[in-house]
Amino acid sequence: MTNTSEVPFHCAVENSTENGVKVTTVRCHGRLINQTAGEVKEIVKPLIPQGGRIVIDLAEVTFLDSLGLGTLVGLKVSAINEGYCTLKLQNLSPRIQELLKLTSLTNLFAS
Repeated sequence: MTNTSEVPFHCAVENSTENGVKVTTVRCHGRLINQTAGEVKEIVKPLIPQGGRIVIDLAEVTFLDSLGLGTLVGLKVSAINEGYCTLKLQNLSPRIQELLKLTSLTNLFAS
């Protein structure tokens, strides 16, 4: 049975400038899982070549599965490899922090 009171997954994008650097904040809401990870990728991937700083805010993410985590890792690696921007995660729940620790990904997202 599905929990109908849960908000459907969606992302909101906000653009700003801090100290002359373009900052794009992607605020994710809901469950970042197999069925929704593609939405994050479609939003963030085109931002990487534009440069600046990308912040993925996970404050409202209620659940993260392996494909959601894999999508975040792929985006971070793309940002590192292309070298145009930095990509950071922010507002991680204790559960997501523990998941990063268990998968030895804490250092990847700390850089």
